[in-house]
Amino acid sequence: MLRIILFCLAFSTTKSMNPVTYLALGDSYTIGEAVPASCSFPVLTANILRKDGINITEPQIIAVTGWTTDELTQGIKAATLHPPYNLVTLLIGVNNQYRGRSSDEYRREFTALLNQAIEFAGNRKEAVVVLSIPDWGVTPFAKDRDQQQIATEIDAFNAVNKEVSTQYGVGYLDITGFTREAISDLSLVAEDGLHPSGKDYQRWAKALAPLLLQSL
Repeated sequence: MLRIILFCLAFSTTKSMNPVTYLALGDSYTIGEAVPASCSFPVLTANILRKDGINITEPQIIAVTGWTTDELTQGIKAATLHPPYNLVTLLIGVNNQYRGRSSDEYRREFTALLNQAIEFAGNRKEAVVVLSIPDWGVTPFAKDRDQQQIATEIDAFNAVNKEVSTQYGVGYLDITGFTREAISDLSLVAEDGLHPSGKDYQRWAKALAPLLLQSL
């Protein structure tokens, strides 16, 4: 019994000396455009994990508003990274859709990014979670646009990232449904009329945290 106790104490000490690291890759939805940085979903998720007793550092976020898949790739190349990370999330593609790029191009570039994400996690697929693309078509910003077409295109891009995620065996979180509730609840939209509010990001974080916790 004494040996078991000593082992558990040693394990706990080791864990506390090696805090969990989290890399978040994406675009405006990852940095939390139009809301305070403290309300971005990576920061909110880290806060939830801390409340669960996880010693996690501040997330390293590689994301810029407007980035497409190829621009995220270039951003990663220019960033200073310190892999392996214990947790990695990837959310990218809305600007590919917005700019009218093809789903075939998206598949190629998203697959390459997902491979990088897995490498950044030390090839631990269970430590990687892909988030689906939000539907900006329900926001006030899109009131004069074809909302059904936007939804159809978003669904097509999400079908790609979900298929690739399943193929590679990583986690997948569908948050698109959350964002579509904004059509009848404007409190889920930030003041810019386009991006999610902190209230919506908090829902993403609550759904994401348990998925990430499973790999720790």
